[in-house]
Amino acid sequence: MGVFWLVSIVKYFVMFWLVQGQGSGLQNGFYSSSCPKAEAVVRSTVESHFNNDPTVAAGLLRLHFHDCFVQGCDGSVLISGSSTERSALPNLGLRGFEVIDDAKAQLESLCPGVVSCADILALAARDAVDLSDGPRWTVPTGRRDGRVSLSSQASNLPSPFESIAAQRQKFAAKGLNDNDLVTLVGAHTIGQTDCLFFRYRLYNFTVTGSADPTISQSFLTQLQALCPRNGDGSKRVALDIDSGTKFDVSFFKNVRDGKGVLESDQRLWGDAATQSVVEKYAGNIRGLLGLRFDFEFRKAMIKMSSIEVKTGSYGEIRKICSKIN
Repeated sequence: MGVFWLVSIVKYFVMFWLVQGQGSGLQNGFYSSSCPKAEAVVRSTVESHFNNDPTVAAGLLRLHFHDCFVQGCDGSVLISGSSTERSALPNLGLRGFEVIDDAKAQLESLCPGVVSCADILALAARDAVDLSDGPRWTVPTGRRDGRVSLSSQASNLPSPFESIAAQRQKFAAKGLNDNDLVTLVGAHTIGQTDCLFFRYRLYNFTVTGSADPTISQSFLTQLQALCPRNGDGSKRVALDIDSGTKFDVSFFKNVRDGKGVLESDQRLWGDAATQSVVEKYAGNIRGLLGLRFDFEFRKAMIKMSSIEVKTGSYGEIRKICSKIN
C-alpha cells in the first residue's frame, strides 16, 4: 500500500511538471542531431555584431534577462506589436534584436522550423559574456517560443528605483535567492544606462535638494560632470565606470566604495544579506574572488534561463522571432 501511494504521488508531480512545461525538456546539446551547427551559427553571428559594436554584449544579456522575467524564457520579449512586452516602458531601451533576427534567418535557411528564438537568445547571452572576457558555460536547450506577449506583464521586471525588499520579492517569485540576485545584477559590469535614470541622485535626492549620501564625494563630482543638472537625459554612462566593456568584478568594488551608478545597485550595500554577497565578490579583478564570481555567474545564468520554459508540445518554433506563427 505504501509503495502504491508513493508511486501515485511521484506520477502526480511528474504530470504536474510536464503540464507546466517548465524545464522538463531542456538538455545539453538538444540540437546535436536536428541542427548540429546551431550553436556555432549563433556564436559567429554574435561575434560579428560584437566586433562591430562591443556594447551589444550588454544589450543581449539584458534582453535575455527581460525575456525570462516575463512569461518565462520563451522569446516573448522579441515579439513586435503595440501591446507586446517589447513596447512596455521598461523595455523601450532594449537592444540586440537585430542580432537575434540575423541568427534566426541563418538558422531558418539551414534548419527550417527547428531552432527556437528563445534558445537563440539564451545562447547569444552566453556568447556575449564570453566575448566580453567573462565566463563561458554550457546552455541547456530545448526551449520553445511563447505565443503570449503582453506589455502589462512587464511590471514583473525589477526597477532601478526599487528597494532591495522589492527586488528580493521579484527574484524570489522566479525561484531566485539573494545570491542569485546579486550575482545576476553583476551583469551591470558591462552595461550602460541613461543619465535620466540616476540624475535625481546627483541633485535632488532629498527634499532639500542634496545628493544621495551613499554616493562617495569623488564619484559624485565625476557623475555630475558626466550628467549636468540640465543636460541631455539620454546620454549613456557605463554602469561600471572602471571597465565598462570588460566582464569582471570591478562593479562590486564600486558598489562597496559608494560608486554604484543606479540607486538599486548601490542599495545592495545597504542590506546585510546582499552586502555579504557583494563583499564575497569585491576582490582583485584577476584574483580568486573574480574566479568565484565567474563560477557563481554561470550557475545563476543556467538557473535563470530555465525559468518557466516551454518544452515538448507547448509553445511553437517561430519562423520569424518578431512574429507569432
